[in-house]
Amino acid sequence: MPLELQNLTGGYTKIPIVQDINLTLQTGEWLSLVGANGSGKSTLLKLISRILSPQQGTVLLDGKAIHSQPPNLVAQKLALLPQQQTIPVGLTVRQLVSLGRTPHQHWWQWELTTEDWQKVTDAIKKTQLEKMSDRLVEQLSGGERQRAFLALALAQEPKVLLLDEPTTFLDINYQLQLLELLQNLNQQQELTIVTVLHELNLAARYSSRIALLKQGQLWEVGRPEAVLTPNSIAQVFGVESVIIHTPVGLQVCAISACF
Repeated sequence: MPLELQNLTGGYTKIPIVQDINLTLQTGEWLSLVGANGSGKSTLLKLISRILSPQQGTVLLDGKAIHSQPPNLVAQKLALLPQQQTIPVGLTVRQLVSLGRTPHQHWWQWELTTEDWQKVTDAIKKTQLEKMSDRLVEQLSGGERQRAFLALALAQEPKVLLLDEPTTFLDINYQLQLLELLQNLNQQQELTIVTVLHELNLAARYSSRIALLKQGQLWEVGRPEAVLTPNSIAQVFGVESVIIHTPVGLQVCAISACF
C-alpha cells in the first residue's frame, strides 16, 4: 500500500475543512477526488502532499508518516503537479525538468550525474517533449507547459503522483492528450495517481476508483460505475442526471439542478 490516510483532518485555520478521511490506495491505482466547489478536494490533496499539516490523523507513504520525514525523502517517492505553476523565466524545458532530480542529490552536489541526466532525458521522452527540450518554458503553449511540469514531476521518479485539476485551462484536445499520457504511465509503470477533477466524465473514463467528497467528508468511494449513480450525484452535486453507457464507459448527462 503506497499511500494510506488515517483519520485525516485539516484545513487552513483551526476550523477543519476536511474531516476524518480514511483511504487506502493500492500500487498502480488511479483515484480521482470529485465534489462540488468548496467540498475540500484541493485541501485534501494539499494535506497528502505536505503543503498543509494535519490537525489530526496521518498520511502514510510506504508505511511511514510523511509529515515526520525529511522533505527530500518524501519527494523521492511522491510528486505533485499543482493547479497553477510559477512559470520560470529563462529556463529551457530540459533545465526545468532537471530540477526534478534535486531530491536525489546530496547537499554538496552542484552538478547532475550522468545517471541524473539520463533520468531527465527519460522524463522528457515519456512526455513527448524531445523536440521542445531546448525551448524556453515561457514560449510553450498551455498543453505543452503542462507536459513540461509533468516531466519535472516524473524526473523525481515518484511512486505516487498527485495532480490538482490538471486539465484546467486546457482545451479538450490537450485534456485527452494529457490524460491518455497519464493512463499509459499508470498502466505500464504501475504509477499510483491521485487527481482532483471537476469534469465527472473524465474522472469516470480514466479512474480506477472515485472518491466523492461533500462538505469536507467522504460521501462514497468506489469504482465509477458503483459511485456515479443518479442518487449520489444528486446528493453531492445537487444535480439530476442520467447515466449513459458509451464505448469509453459510463458518462454522466446532467439534466437539471435540484431545488
